[in-house]
Amino acid sequence: MPERLSKLRRIVNDIPLNYKFLLVFFIGVLLPIILMNLLFMNRMSYLIMSREEQNLEISLERARKDIHDYLDGGMAVSHALSRDRTLYEMLDQVYEDQLDFYVAFDEQLRHRVTSYMPVNNQIQRITIFTDNSSIVSGGNYQVINEEVMNSDWYKLWKTSDERVMVAAYQATDSSDKSYTSPYLSVIEKMDYIDHFDSYEKLLRIDIDLSKIYDVIVREKDYLNLYLVNEHNQIIMSSDTGYQRGRLEPYPVFEMPRQYNEEDIHMVSIGTAKYVKGWRLIGLAEGTRITKAMLDMRLFIGMMAAAVTLTATLFIYVMLRSYNYRVKRLSRHMQKVSNEKFDLIRIDEGRDEIGGLIRNFNRMTTKINSLINNVYKLEIQKKNLEMERVRAELNFMQSQMNPHFLFNTLNAILVVCTKNNYSDVTDIIKSLSKLLRRLLSWKEDVVTLEEEITFIEMYLKIEKFRFREKFDYQFKIEEEALPYKIPKMSIQPLVENACKHGIQMIDGLGLVRISAKVREGRLRIVIADNGKGMEAAKLREVILAVRNENSSGTSIGIRNVYRRLVLYYDDQVRFDIVSQPGLGTEISYEIPLKLLERI
Repeated sequence: MPERLSKLRRIVNDIPLNYKFLLVFFIGVLLPIILMNLLFMNRMSYLIMSREEQNLEISLERARKDIHDYLDGGMAVSHALSRDRTLYEMLDQVYEDQLDFYVAFDEQLRHRVTSYMPVNNQIQRITIFTDNSSIVSGGNYQVINEEVMNSDWYKLWKTSDERVMVAAYQATDSSDKSYTSPYLSVIEKMDYIDHFDSYEKLLRIDIDLSKIYDVIVREKDYLNLYLVNEHNQIIMSSDTGYQRGRLEPYPVFEMPRQYNEEDIHMVSIGTAKYVKGWRLIGLAEGTRITKAMLDMRLFIGMMAAAVTLTATLFIYVMLRSYNYRVKRLSRHMQKVSNEKFDLIRIDEGRDEIGGLIRNFNRMTTKINSLINNVYKLEIQKKNLEMERVRAELNFMQSQMNPHFLFNTLNAILVVCTKNNYSDVTDIIKSLSKLLRRLLSWKEDVVTLEEEITFIEMYLKIEKFRFREKFDYQFKIEEEALPYKIPKMSIQPLVENACKHGIQMIDGLGLVRISAKVREGRLRIVIADNGKGMEAAKLREVILAVRNENSSGTSIGIRNVYRRLVLYYDDQVRFDIVSQPGLGTEISYEIPLKLLERI
């Protein structure tokens, strides 16, 4: 997990500053705005659809209720007249002549029917039909003659088994016999009072179709309404209306193909028997929903554009200040690397970037001053020191010729061989090889295989010294051997393990050297089973190793650490683990991409 975080951190750190700002804007600002507006638009669309669906249901129910009230009002008048005893009595009476009827008409019948119409303005006409031939036809009272019996409404009533019904039909216009007009009537047989059943009596109440049409047209903004009877015939609609002159029969309602099932709304006119099968069908045009959705999207789009523009301007102003000053600082730092110590002359501001620029200017001034005042003197001192060291080395080399040393070792080796001192012979051979390798080792970096060979010669000598008290183990993976590392980057650690770890214990001392390749790194571990260190002592050693100015103990470890840092900067991982009585383990890891390989 830490390695993944480290890899992610490296990827982020490698992104150029301009692209980082663009990513911050698009991912941190623009994308949330777009997502929030999409979610808001989706939610608002759902609310608008729900509201409009509710409006459609309300519109349909409102129209149904008004039409039902008109029919129910006509039905109430019909029931009232059908139970009027005086009316029954006057209609069953035989009149001697027309004058006798007119007298009865003026006294009892004139306002008997019309009194209901002012209260029920949806009623266009009330007509009572009877086969009493002594009644004079006219106005609200008509004799059932052949013309009446041949009419559509009378045939509908005759074919029906009901005493009362609502019928839609066409009849000849009274003002112009060449035209037909649509009618919607409540028809009821007047037979409630048994004593007055000498003649057949029918009551027909004609509903004013304009009232119903007004209701249908009123809801046109929401629905195209169709009033359909029990035979599925369209009696009236917002498109066709109820015009005079219609000669063809009522059309049968068929589901339009361009409408989906959810666009069609249907409700029964009522539950009463006389309107059984009558329905009000509404077809949603969708214009209101479309307009509402368009208005909502336009509003959300404008709001999103305004928020995006405001956020963009704000982010641009904020990040431009940051980007401009960081770039200026980066350019001047590049100049410093090229030994140009120019100051950053801008209004740096009072934020953290401004503080960084001020510190950079102060640092640049001090560096320039140090270079001018101290650099030359330091160079002279270092040159003198190098000359002194070189002279000392030449002196030491002149004092001991390497050939003399090797000739002496060879003479000792011959003597030991003659006297069968096999142990001493092996050690002298290892020492001779070790010295030759030290004198001939000119390269700064060597393969791990060469370094391990050198360590093995060294450990043979140590084994000779400590005898049965000391032993060592190698665990080197074949894959790791070709990689090159700084020479003498393992031997000081092995020597430290022998000197400070193994010598301090009574039992068998063991030094383990391992090397392997894991997850893109070369890992080298030197471990011993010595006395180990307390936590306080371990912290002291670690601080001493990482402190350049430290002196005293752990010089060999510190030298190895400094060389690794010089070669690989902060890419190397160096670690020391120790516990009292359990020994010490020193390890370091180097990325393979920084290592050469033969």
